Amino acid sequence: MASVAELAPVVGVAAACAAVGVARAGFYRHERRRVGRAAARAGARPRDEGAAGGRREQLLPRPSDHGVGEPPPPSTSGSPTLMSRVHPRALSAAERRAVVEVLHSPRFRDAAPAAVYATLLDEGVYLASERTMYRLLAAAGETRARRDQLSHPTYRAPELLATAPNRVWSWDITKLLGPTTWTYFHLYVILDIYSRYVVGWMVAHREHADLAERLIAETVAKQAIPPGQLTLHADRGSSMTSKPVAFLLADLGVTKTHSRPHVSNDNPYSEAHCKTLKYRPDFPDRFASIEQARAFCRDFFRWYNTEHRHAGIGLLPPAVVHDGHAQVAYDARCHVLAAAHAAHPERFVRRAPRPPQLPTAAWINPPTPTGDSPTPPEDVRQEFPATGVSNLLTGSVHAHRLGWPRAHGVHIVCL
Repeated sequence: MASVAELAPVVGVAAACAAVGVARAGFYRHERRRVGRAAARAGARPRDEGAAGGRREQLLPRPSDHGVGEPPPPSTSGSPTLMSRVHPRALSAAERRAVVEVLHSPRFRDAAPAAVYATLLDEGVYLASERTMYRLLAAAGETRARRDQLSHPTYRAPELLATAPNRVWSWDITKLLGPTTWTYFHLYVILDIYSRYVVGWMVAHREHADLAERLIAETVAKQAIPPGQLTLHADRGSSMTSKPVAFLLADLGVTKTHSRPHVSNDNPYSEAHCKTLKYRPDFPDRFASIEQARAFCRDFFRWYNTEHRHAGIGLLPPAVVHDGHAQVAYDARCHVLAAAHAAHPERFVRRAPRPPQLPTAAWINPPTPTGDSPTPPEDVRQEFPATGVSNLLTGSVHAHRLGWPRAHGVHIVCL
């Protein structure tokens, strides 16, 4: 093994073992035991020095540990080991220093290693490969960008909870295709996430903060929202983050929250509502005029609020939940199912039928439960992992449906 230890720093372990006829595994095993015995005699813990039976994690020290272009420190074990071995094809310390000096020279200090390599080749000079230049610069910590890179702030996921109507609203703007290519009408929609009731909408020729400000102000007034009660959630569109809207919400005492950038799941209720709108069988490919768009939306929102059975609120119409009639509708369903069960109990094998549960709460990004936090009972929890929304079942409040005339080409409806 002593012969292999002497040859390894010069030709490498594999070549030395092949020349002497020793297996590499046996040589490594012998080295671990030898270093372990030396450490034991020195009074050090075997693990620190690579004890017998353990893996020795110490490798050839990197150039950054002893300076660029400097030779590695000598071995402290008294004989050549793998720790002090230098690859036979590696540049010498003098050659490394020469390469670094060229890279640091005024001529090349602003050039990339590829340009330095090519320029020297054209001049008939070869010092090292391009990869070696990069390796030497990396060892000195000189490969990062010179300018400070933009670091994006960390946005926390909004966590919003609504346990009654008019506590959390979500709003968004979607485009409706116009009569020709590149023409659009903009549909503004404000939605109560608890009852799924559309409290206000507007179709306009353009997206603008002033229009959004007017829609929000009139909708808050018609719903008689007191200051400090409502939270208005939206994505990060230009109208949503505009100063006019921010100042208006501050004056009205409405808390505003925004989705994280490029995270559509932070505004799931508005996104799902837009899909319901555009997947209706009578939704046209294009609208011939803004009047047609408004007429279609008027019929759609009447159907959506008063007739659509929404799966997230116990298959009730949003208006029933928003107006506080959910419990009455639930009790009526219970009576119907009880009569059906009494007439034919054999048809209900496991238990008496029950109507879908009423909602008690609506979340946007519910907090992740920890081991110490209680978990809601399974019989009152409905989860929708596709949207990241957890809906627990509901309650009520009063709502109004009022139509507003057009002004300046804008048609606002506060429901």
